[in-house]
Amino acid sequence: MTTNTSTQAAEPIDAQTVYTVLICDLVGLRLGPDGKPDPSEVRAHIEAKGGRFHAAALGDKARLERGRVHFFYQPDLSNREELIEAAGDGRYDAVIAAATFLPAETVFPLAGVRIGAGTGNMGSRSWGGGGEGGTAVLMNTPGINSRATAQMVMKAILKVLPDLPVDLLHDRVARGAFDTGRELRDFPTEKLEGKTIAIIGYGNIGREVAKLARAFGMRVVIHARPRHRDWIEAEGFTYAADLVDAAEGADVLSVHVGLGKQDAQTGRYANAGLIGSGVLLRMNRGAVLVNYDRGELVDVAALGDALDAGQVRHAAIDADLFSDVSTGRLSGPMLPYLDLVERHGARLELLPHAAADTDHPSRVAGAKQAVDQIFDVICRKSVTNAKGTVPPGYLSLGATTPPGIGPVTADHLLKLTAGECSELADVCDRQSRLWKALSDAPPAERGAIVGEQGEELVRLIDRFCLLADKLNLRGPYQ
Repeated sequence: MTTNTSTQAAEPIDAQTVYTVLICDLVGLRLGPDGKPDPSEVRAHIEAKGGRFHAAALGDKARLERGRVHFFYQPDLSNREELIEAAGDGRYDAVIAAATFLPAETVFPLAGVRIGAGTGNMGSRSWGGGGEGGTAVLMNTPGINSRATAQMVMKAILKVLPDLPVDLLHDRVARGAFDTGRELRDFPTEKLEGKTIAIIGYGNIGREVAKLARAFGMRVVIHARPRHRDWIEAEGFTYAADLVDAAEGADVLSVHVGLGKQDAQTGRYANAGLIGSGVLLRMNRGAVLVNYDRGELVDVAALGDALDAGQVRHAAIDADLFSDVSTGRLSGPMLPYLDLVERHGARLELLPHAAADTDHPSRVAGAKQAVDQIFDVICRKSVTNAKGTVPPGYLSLGATTPPGIGPVTADHLLKLTAGECSELADVCDRQSRLWKALSDAPPAERGAIVGEQGEELVRLIDRFCLLADKLNLRGPYQ
């Protein structure tokens, strides 16, 4: 299922109604002519759908054009007080956010969309279905930045594995101070091939990391819910039912599970501290930890002990860090990791939740999808990628992800053209006849068949794999 990102006709809106939407994060990361991040692609998308784009805060709602959805672009809103002042009275019907944390006191009567996976930063009590008493629809755009995040995970791993000191060698070569014949032997290098990566979670990002790791020749172990086991193994990965078992003998551990449900009394998330000493000690000595999901997932004290002992050689963490404009006070899930910098600075890589958010095309695609989802809620009372229970009166259209991301669905199969089905059938039929010939032939005669038909068989195998990828037919079925 896909959203209407190519819609050019104006959406049907009640001619007497004004709808207002707050956009409180950047919707374009590439710099425009003015040297600032450029939102023009998303602005054009909004206007093509009949909406209005305002690079300002909402003022007098009575002065706005009726029969329109008005989007107010305020990407500089940051701290709690600013957001409550801007949206604490329900003046905005809906909100689109990416990394900005929305306090519980913010109010959005109709809907909210988080650009990206998860909704941990969407803290408003407006959302229905979560037990907070709200009635607004909460959605996200899963898969939009999955590949960007997975590629950054691999970049973090490749900084330390293979362990070739690239900067040192570059410096010596640039100075003409290296002799390959005599000195290269002093720099033996580990490689990724044959090493084990434990991936915690089999969502869109976890699966993309698994695919990339396999391309590097790594052994991939995945810990996820039991319902995923068959598909994990069908894709050629190893399933681990227990988190600690997944970490056993791992050279790299990458976390992709989300925070889980928040306890209403304590505020603690179900998966907080999930990666603790029991997990870290089961990995191979000198292992690499990557947490490009949520900072709270790792027990920071346990990580510090593991770094002290050399159990973990390198940790790459991507988590929110906020700074109060007036006081300079820092907050956010990255804050505890800063205590490790003095002792382990060179063995840490700390990013401000930037792994997925530095990719301009992904952010624009996610923002356009979020705009479509807001229009769908307003115009048709239909919901895509709902988080939690869909409130009464709304129709859930299920989930959608970009092509090739996430599970294969019935919709993928139903959208195949007759020509595509025919080509797949022909490739499978020709393969089947060749495999049958090999199966039926006595061992002494197989050499002749392979000599005549081996190249054709391999071409057919490659063709089938290419078609399956092109038509988004690879992966778990949902």
